[in-house]
Amino acid sequence: MDIFLFITQLLVVLGCIVMGTRSSGVGLGLWGGTGVAILVFVFGLAPGAPPVDALLIVLSVVLASSMMQAAGGIDWMVSIAAKVIAKNPKQITLIAPLTAFLFSVGAGTSNILYPLLPVIYDLSYRNGIRPSRPLSLSVVATGVALACSPVSAAMAAMIALTDTAPWNFELMDIIKVTLPAAIVGIFLASLFVRRLGKDIADDPEIQAKIASGKLVAPGATATEVKAEVTVTKEGRWAAIIFLLGVLAIVVFGLFSGLRPLGSGDDPQPIGMTPIIEIIMFVAGTLIMLVAKPKVADIPTMTVFRAGMVSAIALFGLAWLTNTFLGEHSKLVADGIGGLVDTAPWIFALGVFLVCVLTTSQSTATNSIVPIGLAAGIPLGLMSGMWAGAFAGIYLLPTNGSQIAAANFDESGSTKLGTKLVDHSFFLPTLILAVATIAVGSLFGVLWGG
Repeated sequence: MDIFLFITQLLVVLGCIVMGTRSSGVGLGLWGGTGVAILVFVFGLAPGAPPVDALLIVLSVVLASSMMQAAGGIDWMVSIAAKVIAKNPKQITLIAPLTAFLFSVGAGTSNILYPLLPVIYDLSYRNGIRPSRPLSLSVVATGVALACSPVSAAMAAMIALTDTAPWNFELMDIIKVTLPAAIVGIFLASLFVRRLGKDIADDPEIQAKIASGKLVAPGATATEVKAEVTVTKEGRWAAIIFLLGVLAIVVFGLFSGLRPLGSGDDPQPIGMTPIIEIIMFVAGTLIMLVAKPKVADIPTMTVFRAGMVSAIALFGLAWLTNTFLGEHSKLVADGIGGLVDTAPWIFALGVFLVCVLTTSQSTATNSIVPIGLAAGIPLGLMSGMWAGAFAGIYLLPTNGSQIAAANFDESGSTKLGTKLVDHSFFLPTLILAVATIAVGSLFGVLWGG
């Protein structure tokens, strides 16, 4: 009976995700909330925890980046980034994912990617590169980044599980495996992703938009940019202020002693979630005072609109998966545990599947890593497999950054699909996961302990 209920409720979750992807946009959030209603009122499950922290981070980052865009900061960033890749613009399929990866490693969250998405789209399309290629891999790269970040929730969970006797595995023991594995994995994945999808010149949908006037041709766009994109000192200051905010987040993340202490008898540095939110609000305020954008225009910014849609979708879908897993986490963990005892490589599959179901690397870590430890998997090998499996959160088109990337792609090349496996992130997710797991396993055996 328990298995029957599990399968039935899983079908409800998948069904709502399918209906949400067909509706797209805010429809994803609405179907997610409807799924929660079915699980609660029909099956009697307790409502899971809404993703409040993730939502607040998204809102604060989107607000600050929208202020930057209104002041001309996106145009300034585009101009700088264009100069960086001018000698070989074809490399954006590698450069953009590595940039997204490094931002996420430093900040401890993939939500820092949002302000980079319009820049990646703009530069790729202007240079005649199918935008779905760098956009999709950039999004997926932020998933494995959290296995390399000293300040991510997933890393905190991993350290808590492995830095005690008899393992005594410290932070650098993990990062020396995960960081190089992820970088090599991204490089290998970019070699495949740059060939996915039709080139702009061969894509009938994009060419139809160009013919109808909805899009200008990439070559024409590059010419118009020189005339129309005005780089102003206000835009420059807006971008500099925002980037200094990102740098401040990185510094606070790496050096916890710089953070304010909480209250109580044994006060500890406050977590990174409020730090990110506070710094982004301060950055937005400074942009408003220094660059003086029109505040009334903020809701019309593309960053703001895409970010709000992403927040709504994230709210409904993450709440749905949290409600489902809250009821069946033990069943999921026990079922995978038996397989790990038989074949240690299934540990990676277990982390990957829990990431798919929960879109949470920290949940996957807390659920599956204890099973791997009990099964006696060497910690270096485990760390390498753990990092690559984090890409699994993007196997289904339900994550906020996936939705935002699709919304920012005006060419329509980045798709969320309608059948769960026909979206632009599916193959990049599998390719990056396999590449990073393979390389991470090798590095873990060689020097991971």
